[in-house]
Amino acid sequence: MRFEFATAARILFGPGTLSQAGPAAREMGRHALVTLGLDPAQAAPLLAALAAADVSYVTLSVSGEPTVALARAGTELARTEGCDLVIGLGGGSAMDAAKAIAALAANGGDPLDYLEVIGRGQVLSRPALPCIAIPTTAGTGAEVTRNAVLASPEHGVKVSLRSPTMLPRLALVDPELTYGLPPAVTASTGLDALTQLIEPFTSSKANPLTDALCREGMLRVARSLRQAYRHGGDTAAREDMALASLFGGLALANAGLGAAHGFAGPVGGMFPAPHGAVCAAFLPHVMAINVRALAERRPNDPLLNRYDEVARILTGNPTATAAGGVRWVSALCADLETPRLAAYGITQAHFTDLVAKTAVASSTKANPITLTAAELEEILALAL
Repeated sequence: MRFEFATAARILFGPGTLSQAGPAAREMGRHALVTLGLDPAQAAPLLAALAAADVSYVTLSVSGEPTVALARAGTELARTEGCDLVIGLGGGSAMDAAKAIAALAANGGDPLDYLEVIGRGQVLSRPALPCIAIPTTAGTGAEVTRNAVLASPEHGVKVSLRSPTMLPRLALVDPELTYGLPPAVTASTGLDALTQLIEPFTSSKANPLTDALCREGMLRVARSLRQAYRHGGDTAAREDMALASLFGGLALANAGLGAAHGFAGPVGGMFPAPHGAVCAAFLPHVMAINVRALAERRPNDPLLNRYDEVARILTGNPTATAAGGVRWVSALCADLETPRLAAYGITQAHFTDLVAKTAVASSTKANPITLTAAELEEILALAL
């Protein structure tokens, strides 16, 4: 048994931990570039903490999923302003932007020099600027991952800038920052968290450390996601989801993902669709087709039994099987009013392109079994 586990240099978790951001930033630098998500009002406590710690700052708004152009502009801003520290406050988009800018500012060149799939894939050889990642949603786990997802509208895809040096210096997870999330965002990000626990657990790269995180994370999602969606002021449910999201990020960074995320990248690059909701639209169908493919082609593969264990964790039924897990996930998606793919403008005319892009996506490489083009198309049809 051989595996690697890498994560942020330091993780701070708990209600009220945002108050520690100022002193922590002061230890890393004196002039910060702060990327901000959709709600700039959330930034006031952080910016006040930085000022109190004598850390100056410049801000960059990340109003949607970060693009190659935004990463390029943010990097130029960091260089022009002489920033020696980058802080990402927001959802996955703000944190990914921060990680990308921190890496590019330290390495020089253009994002396309380093991006996978559409770029030159060069290695980011120099350590990134110190980065602090502070999530305000509970879903992406981007505070502890070593990549940044960037959209390239001209290529119609979302791809990753990836390097071990991109792991944040500090992941600061304060569940209080998620208390005001509206139900739709709670649903989308929470289902992303669930996908990022099920896929690493059933991944071809799973290991004992990530398994433990996924088991605990799935348990917390099962008991708390519906509650957080229906009763956003339930602080215990919000804390469960913040921790589950963190565990999902730790797991995916070290065990990979699967075909649900393999589909989500191309769909997100081609259509204006929320990442978590897209993952949720695919998840039960990817689970079902993976189970069938494993049973038909590799019936003795231990990964097949993983889906039974997922079902037992999610349902609380010690005799549940994989089919029960698929039904549970489908019911959860329905309860949280997850749109089907057609809601984003996807039709059968897009299937060929989406299948081709999904087959070569980095996330698909860790799927427990290689799916055929026909199986990938079947998943699309089921999710449509």
